[in-house]
Amino acid sequence: MHKKILLLGSGELGKELVIALKRLGQTVVAVDSYAGAPAMQVADDFEVIDMLNAAQLDAIVAKHQPDLIVPEIEAIRTEQFYGYEQQHIQVVPSARAANFTMNRKLIRDLASKELGLQTARYFYATTFAEFTNAVAAIGLPCVIKPLMSSSGKGQSVLKNLNDQQQVWDYAITNSRGDIKEVIIEEFIAFDSEITLLTVTQKKGQTLFCPPIGHRQERGDYQESWQPVYISEQDHQDACAMAEKVTAALTGTGIWGVEFFLTNKGVYFSELSPRPHDTGMVTLAGTQNLSQFELHARAILGLPIPAIQLERAGASAVILASKTADFFTITGVDKALEQPNTDVRIFGKPTTRPYRRMAVALVYDVKEADINELRRNATAAAQLVVID
Repeated sequence: MHKKILLLGSGELGKELVIALKRLGQTVVAVDSYAGAPAMQVADDFEVIDMLNAAQLDAIVAKHQPDLIVPEIEAIRTEQFYGYEQQHIQVVPSARAANFTMNRKLIRDLASKELGLQTARYFYATTFAEFTNAVAAIGLPCVIKPLMSSSGKGQSVLKNLNDQQQVWDYAITNSRGDIKEVIIEEFIAFDSEITLLTVTQKKGQTLFCPPIGHRQERGDYQESWQPVYISEQDHQDACAMAEKVTAALTGTGIWGVEFFLTNKGVYFSELSPRPHDTGMVTLAGTQNLSQFELHARAILGLPIPAIQLERAGASAVILASKTADFFTITGVDKALEQPNTDVRIFGKPTTRPYRRMAVALVYDVKEADINELRRNATAAAQLVVID
């Protein structure tokens, strides 16, 4: 039952996963590009490397000889994973899944062209000329994203043709890794957007968490809540799409599958093969098992009999406002004076504008007014100051 796990990416999601894995008796080596990353603070060992450097990645795999490799970010030389699988190292969810989902081009073509899922119309561009042609074909407004990025970096909505150069430069500058290409998407007029956390198991059926609603700014999650209202038909369609795409990608673990809900049905948006930032709300005890506990069980091949909604909850992020090597966090005591409230401090060593530093969580009975919970979570988050 004891496994050695190499965690590639050590942010706040990785930190909660390490805690879940340690509770199951596992050994974890946390890896990131900087020292003192959140997951390193709770892991058994850590490494600081450039994960886009194949030689450095190979070196730590050879050094630690892990049983499992668990990627938690996009900027990794994922093509190396096929070789690791040939060495009989389990890659989570799989080398195929990691390669496809770390690049928006691969996952969008799989979903739209191969699996026939309903998605926004889209084009790719590697030059500014290709970009302007794609914008002309899609029409305004349209959504621009780097093919490889995280936390909404480089993403914007183009509403005015005069802004094309600025939007293009922003996307290319914020591209992660060595892929300098963008995707231009049709803007979907959606009623709401949801995350459907989906769990694939080594033994047992694919399971779905109660859908999570979320709100984004600058392409990054600001608040999430569970449960969220969704019609029975939309829910069935979303589950069918999520099961179809995760089966095609193969592997075990939790997947954050994002959908737009519209008057024309459900649109597939994106997919992450790991715990999802909007799933932080499950730390409020909304489910019998948090997304991190589900991921830990799934990748270790442990049974998950069922996923049950236990109570309603909401999360709201706490952001930094400036770049600093030294800072203080105040107001946690004020936030915790509020009923049914918790605060998780991530432990990041430095700040920068809009960097996620903590999250406020609130909860109540399943029948609670979710809009009130959202207001309470936002109010608690505003009491915590990063300065």
